[in-house]
Amino acid sequence: MKLHEYQAKQVLSRAGIPIPDGRLATSPEEAESAAKAIGAAVAVKAQVQVGGRGKAGGIKVTKTPAEAREAAKAILGMDLKGLRVDKVYVERAANVAAELYLGITLDRDRRRPVVMLSTVGGMDIEEVAASTPERIARGWPSPLLGLLPFAARALAFEARVPEPQRDAVVDIAQRLFAVYRSTDAMLVEINPLFVQKDGSVLAGDAKLDIDDNALFRQKELAALKEVSKDEEAEEKARALGFSYVQLDGDVGIIGNGAGLVMGTLDAVRNAGGRAANFLDVGGGAKEAVVKAALEIVLANQRVKSVLINIFGGITRGDEVAKGILAVTAQHPPRVPLVIRLSGTEAAAGRKLLEGAPLVSKETMDDAAREAVRLAAEGRVKAPATRVKR
Repeated sequence: MKLHEYQAKQVLSRAGIPIPDGRLATSPEEAESAAKAIGAAVAVKAQVQVGGRGKAGGIKVTKTPAEAREAAKAILGMDLKGLRVDKVYVERAANVAAELYLGITLDRDRRRPVVMLSTVGGMDIEEVAASTPERIARGWPSPLLGLLPFAARALAFEARVPEPQRDAVVDIAQRLFAVYRSTDAMLVEINPLFVQKDGSVLAGDAKLDIDDNALFRQKELAALKEVSKDEEAEEKARALGFSYVQLDGDVGIIGNGAGLVMGTLDAVRNAGGRAANFLDVGGGAKEAVVKAALEIVLANQRVKSVLINIFGGITRGDEVAKGILAVTAQHPPRVPLVIRLSGTEAAAGRKLLEGAPLVSKETMDDAAREAVRLAAEGRVKAPATRVKR
């Protein structure tokens, strides 16, 4: 779960991390009023959960309330990397002398948090990490003890933070680690961490991503959750008890059991195709389950074929076949279906599927090859207007 910048800054502020004075606005008039209340030059910043807002035109610095109104008018309603901007954050513009980077995330290799600090912050930090990683100081504090003062100071020295700002940066780093731990965060980041011309340090931006598995104990933060258009299918699947992840291919995948679905993804890849999703319906695959799963998978317009791979354990293959037939009779799918049944009463299930407007295969590899072939045919037949974006 990702928070907007203004929400993340509220969390940081409660932890004692300095942030600029700011107001949320949903109209040009509200942005103008916010700028008047702040009484200084302001930055008008699009509030969408995506990076690179500045380069995409989603952040404008203005000197007067009237300019803030015009900036908000230009930003509100714009499409920013596929997301519509419905609100802006109006905050006091910083008098910037330098930009630092401070972030904390999980190092899966070391199985502990990693704190990253650099004197080269701002929009190009990803390029710095890729081309000159030595310019980012890293530390791996104990999850139990936290970021101790000596460790935070060691990071500041390694990153070559200027002496006048060293104590402030050390203090912010320790407070940021406390936020990371107390919110069950997967990532907390301040980029840029501004050094102003008067020597003060404050958070110019803030990113806070919460572990979905911990939301049950983060009720205040969970209440802030917003579901983007790209996440609607995942939220619907989660509500039904399915495990669903959207991918970037065009072969839809439905299976029962995580291992089976992962094997199906590999089979599609080996056949030269790319899976559009991971969808595990769990132990059963009766009519209502198949219907719901197909609706979720086919909501992705990139899907050109669907491979349903079911192992009959507790659920019998003939019952699965009846469910598939009932669903396809009432709701004919817009793309070809390939069915592979194995396990209990699989042969009886395949017998029931004979003559149905779908393809039934006995092995997973055969089913994957057929699904990939049909998806390729669908791409060729698709109108040119659907290919252009």
